[in-house]
Amino acid sequence: MTTHILTDPRSNLIGSAWMIAAMALFALEDALLKGATAALPIWQVLVLFGSGGAMVFAAVALQRGARLFQPDVLSRPMKVRVFFEILGRLFYVLAIALTPLSSATVILQATPLVVVAGAALFFGETVGWRRWSAILIGLIGVVIIIQPTGDSFSILSVFAVLGMLGFAGRDLASRAAPPSLSTEVLGFYGFLCIVVAGLVYRFWEGIAMAPLNSHTSLHIGGAILMGTTAYAALMKAMRTGEVSAVTPFRYSRLLFGVALGVVLFGEHLDQTMWVGSALIVASGLYILWRGRRS
Repeated sequence: MTTHILTDPRSNLIGSAWMIAAMALFALEDALLKGATAALPIWQVLVLFGSGGAMVFAAVALQRGARLFQPDVLSRPMKVRVFFEILGRLFYVLAIALTPLSSATVILQATPLVVVAGAALFFGETVGWRRWSAILIGLIGVVIIIQPTGDSFSILSVFAVLGMLGFAGRDLASRAAPPSLSTEVLGFYGFLCIVVAGLVYRFWEGIAMAPLNSHTSLHIGGAILMGTTAYAALMKAMRTGEVSAVTPFRYSRLLFGVALGVVLFGEHLDQTMWVGSALIVASGLYILWRGRRS
């Protein structure tokens, strides 16, 4: 059966609204996870969050008649996807737990730049010198934010970069994943990877499991609800309007993440953060614009 996607202005407007809603929910998920790590070991937060999300996606997949266990799950692209999912999830949660939420959120916005570069290098997609220049400028924005040669540099800032690279690798591997695997099945295995990341980090963290109380349970439960609902809203956005019309609104996550960091965690944005953010967002929007023209 062929799915026809409406591309009239009203559909694009609705799709954009879904995208903004998804980004707001993802930002809330990050804030809730950061709050949970203040009272629980990071590995425990990862395991609980991953388990809850995996159960939600498993229920949706089974309800829609999808098979969770099938030969394509063991395909090479899926193995690569699992590796990068674990890398991205582990280091991004470490970043939002140990560094300002606002800076981690901003660095995450460089993911599309790395995806475009990876598509050119690994999938042979044509990327002209203008888009390569934009990618370079966006990555310069990341360097400005982490300030590797400045007095304020912290090695913890690298966690957000590693998380961003992991998510970019996951997105690239997802493009090569067998089409027989539905988005719900991919979501199920994505959240299982978070559980694996938590169990792996447990050996490094070396902290015993902490008891849950009503406060931490609300944080974890809220993060699961926000994350799975955000994923559904993201899928709705991509299937409602034109990809080129709704994708730029992914950058609204930066606004939500920065606002939550300032309001909830008392974070402060300095000049380097503003400059780096501007370079990353401008580069991403330019790449989207050039890609649409091409």
